[in-house]
Amino acid sequence: MADGTARSGRLIVVSNRIPKGDVPAGGLVFAIHEALSRSGGLWIGAAKPGTTVEDKLTQIGSGAYDRATFPITKKEHRGHYLGYSNSVLWPLFHHRTDLLSLDSRDFDAYAAVNARVARIVAATAEPEDVIWIQDYHFLMVAQELRKLGVENRIGLFLHIPFPNLSDAMAMPQVGQIGGWLAAHDLVGLQTSRDVTAAQDVLRSDPKAQILNNGSWIREGRVFSVRSFPIGIDAENFAETAARAPVVDLQMAEDAPLLLGVDRLDYSKGLVHRFDAFGMYLQTRAPRDPRPTFLQIAPVSREDVSAYQDIREDLERTAGSTNGAHAELDWTPIRYIRHHVDRDVIAGLYRRADVALVTPLADGMNLVAKEYVAAQDPEDPGVLILSHFAGAAEQMGGAALMVNPFDTRAFAQAIDRAIHMPLAERRERHADLRDGVFRQDIRWWTESFLSRLTQAPRTFERGLRERP
Repeated sequence: MADGTARSGRLIVVSNRIPKGDVPAGGLVFAIHEALSRSGGLWIGAAKPGTTVEDKLTQIGSGAYDRATFPITKKEHRGHYLGYSNSVLWPLFHHRTDLLSLDSRDFDAYAAVNARVARIVAATAEPEDVIWIQDYHFLMVAQELRKLGVENRIGLFLHIPFPNLSDAMAMPQVGQIGGWLAAHDLVGLQTSRDVTAAQDVLRSDPKAQILNNGSWIREGRVFSVRSFPIGIDAENFAETAARAPVVDLQMAEDAPLLLGVDRLDYSKGLVHRFDAFGMYLQTRAPRDPRPTFLQIAPVSREDVSAYQDIREDLERTAGSTNGAHAELDWTPIRYIRHHVDRDVIAGLYRRADVALVTPLADGMNLVAKEYVAAQDPEDPGVLILSHFAGAAEQMGGAALMVNPFDTRAFAQAIDRAIHMPLAERRERHADLRDGVFRQDIRWWTESFLSRLTQAPRTFERGLRERP
């Protein structure tokens, strides 16, 4: 195999979203595409919600590997996706227990969809196939597969943070988490901080026990919880940014451009970011060039009330800041809430003098890595990064680190970034760039799959082998 693993069967990937047409370059989708192209296999994702369901796949693509969708009803979509996945698991795992919307019917829908996916996978999986489950939409699939007698190697990668024990206790199904995790051979998380949180939850499970080699055993099943920080396709993105069209922002030539690129979500700290920029504007020297902060935040999950609230808060804050500081020929904050093409964003990354990646909680946040890859090493910009981004574990030594809750210190970091000397910018960027290119998306894919294919399958082997 190109990735050094010893798979003899196919790779079966399960994710909520699946590309229906051409696979875009970069990101998680590209990483899965690359892995499947090398090994051959099957990519399973959710179909457009309908009215009826059967336990069967609908093929939507073929070639080096197959793509297929599983059915889901509109009612199940509301309960599984909008309900339990995004109104319970998402806020809980992002430390927002105050936003939980608990409804036992949503969990029933979540369990039903996970069970159907498991039945479909069990019907198609051959004994040597490796199953790789992506993210929080399918935490119960592996457990359902084990109930059906499937003994294939199964891995889970969680792209969002893992909740600490006190947050997890707000979840009615907290007692089931250990069983969900133990059904996998390998659970991959973004950071060592997430691994620590998962271990704390497992220690609270009377059925789970940690082994001397760092693995866990629960009811005879040995499994591991490890950190695999996800990367990007750095070379491809750097090339895209270098050839991207130049967007005329109608700014003064010496005006700094600050950039934020996020999905509209309460976990991204967008209001805190606007507040910090507003405080910077209050304290900036009158002789300084007038900066523009461009925030791109496409709307998502509008059917969830918490997302409606954050949208209103953000628009109100942007309006207030602009009302206080704008002039006839200058609008400090430009806020775009619709989709912008990836090539255009790559060009904006390269143009931006400062990138603000300041979530309140985040699994990794690949915007930080995309910005670094896109920059011109001879005249790079500055990355301002939140302590709460998963990327902080890899990039905290060279980025300007901030606590997004500390508005004054955040504003001072913006001022420092705008005025940072070229020599310091080059030094910081060189350190960041080295890590982004070395630990890229292929490194992430190969690291996880190599570990998964070497995972022991039984308790006895688990005691003998040392990962």
